[in-house]
Amino acid sequence: MTDLTALFTDLVRLETRLYNVIDARLKAEHDLPLGQFEFLRFVAAHGTTRVYDLAREMAITVGATSKAVDRLESAGRVRRTANPDDRRSSLVELTPAGADVLAAATPTVEAELQAWVGSAPALEQLATSLSMLRRRAELDHRTDRHHSSNTGS
Repeated sequence: MTDLTALFTDLVRLETRLYNVIDARLKAEHDLPLGQFEFLRFVAAHGTTRVYDLAREMAITVGATSKAVDRLESAGRVRRTANPDDRRSSLVELTPAGADVLAAATPTVEAELQAWVGSAPALEQLATSLSMLRRRAELDHRTDRHHSSNTGS
């Protein structure tokens, strides 16, 4: 039987080490922190997105997301415009400079991941399993199905 606590520890430590290595390399080679790279990837994949959608994807608060978008906007990598359908929100889209840095940084990230993780037949199964677990965790979080503070008293 799998030791779930050990699995959790391995996942967290691997994620931390990978994140730190990739973040350092992106900063050195592209002046782009990994967190900003992740934002740029999401915006590029969606064309235009709301700050709220970025926050949900990154699993951080809207306030933290808004500050991150401010930094990307200051760097000229995204543009924020008023949402014509909802005055309370804004829309975020890549600028040409954002698209350029994303295009330059993507092979760097992929090369670093290849060096660390490599490729193996089991990797595809791991990717599928992690994706499924992430979706389940996100669904559980949104529907508050996880352990609540209700004790029945």
